[in-house]
Amino acid sequence: MQSWRSYLKWLKPGLGVKRWLLLLVLGIGLLSLGIAIALRALYPLPQFFYFLTLQFLPRGLRASLVLLVGIWAIIYGFRGLYRAILEPFLVGAAQSVPEVIYDYRHRGRGPKIVVMGGGNGQAASLRGLKAFSSNLTAIVTVADDGGSSGRLRRDIGILPPGDFRNCIAALADDESLVTRLFRYRFAGGQDLRGHSFGNLFITAMAGVTGSFESALRESSEVLAVQGQVLPSTLKTVTLCADIACKDSTPVRVCGESEIPKVNGRILRVTLEPANPSAYPGAIQAILAAELIVIGPGSLYTSLLPNLLVPEIVEALKAAPAPKVYVCNAATQRGETDHYTAEAHVNALEQHLGKGVIDIVLVNSQIPRGISFGDGIEWVKPDIVGHGSQRVVYADLLDETQAGRHDSHKLARELRAMLK
Repeated sequence: MQSWRSYLKWLKPGLGVKRWLLLLVLGIGLLSLGIAIALRALYPLPQFFYFLTLQFLPRGLRASLVLLVGIWAIIYGFRGLYRAILEPFLVGAAQSVPEVIYDYRHRGRGPKIVVMGGGNGQAASLRGLKAFSSNLTAIVTVADDGGSSGRLRRDIGILPPGDFRNCIAALADDESLVTRLFRYRFAGGQDLRGHSFGNLFITAMAGVTGSFESALRESSEVLAVQGQVLPSTLKTVTLCADIACKDSTPVRVCGESEIPKVNGRILRVTLEPANPSAYPGAIQAILAAELIVIGPGSLYTSLLPNLLVPEIVEALKAAPAPKVYVCNAATQRGETDHYTAEAHVNALEQHLGKGVIDIVLVNSQIPRGISFGDGIEWVKPDIVGHGSQRVVYADLLDETQAGRHDSHKLARELRAMLK
């Protein structure tokens, strides 16, 4: 009985299959009619056709038998075709074939959403949003100069692939072996230690295809990503910060990975060169979006490097879609020490001006008895004095990772902003 319920799911609205089944049945009917007309033109037929067409039976009984056999042949033929062609691609899948097709069609009709940032926060947003839309665009910072990405950037001159690799993996099937391979990081070897396979793959693909953007596109196809991952700019940029140290003497530090190491308060961050041209695809995605999500992520080293590209900010101001800033749940040592949610918003407005952000989404759940130590603390959620913005408070915490956003909780709140 369970198998018959599974087959009935093919009739579910929105699957995009019934129209082709009807066309198939119509084609079979027309073919049968054409054969019947041709046979009539050939009368008289050989004697064995008398028995082949059951003419020795009453007309009503003969028609019923032919219809029943025809229906049986169509059903079991479709069942055999289903098993022969589709089932091998879904061995071990949690969903049946019609459910997989329905989800694919449903997500394909989902809203156009742009997610801006970098690091684990952006990946968390994408991982949750991909459940109800495949029209996602991740716009990623190119200022990263630490770890594996920094080494590849310095040694080969490629844009840092690390955050792009995170986004591609987040938009792919989480259970895929290729996705896990993309996330694999080498632990041994003098030259390979610390490199992730995904970073090396994108770097190699850039060499094969001749450009970084082609490498991103081809890498996304390898993992069957539903959506696109784009750089904010193709220019090689360096993030610099003016930092007030303990004696209040401002110092200028350049390098995304170096900024958090300075013991001081960040006054302002800039890019060098100061006015890099934006990647055209990123501008198009922003202007066409139905929702634009900024964050969560490192305020100064992941979010602002995207927003410091002048054409990106101009596109955000011109875009009709609501712009949502997702505030971090915890501070970051050396970057947002002692920052409240309001301090995060003030820092954004200091760099972008007022009126760019429409909605601020803030985590309202601060667990008791859980502290981070090492200079990290929970971000206090209260925001006052921002009447032009709508502030939304919600429980966004991941119960398995302290201070991180839960992908599904975050996606649920963002989806509600589209209604």
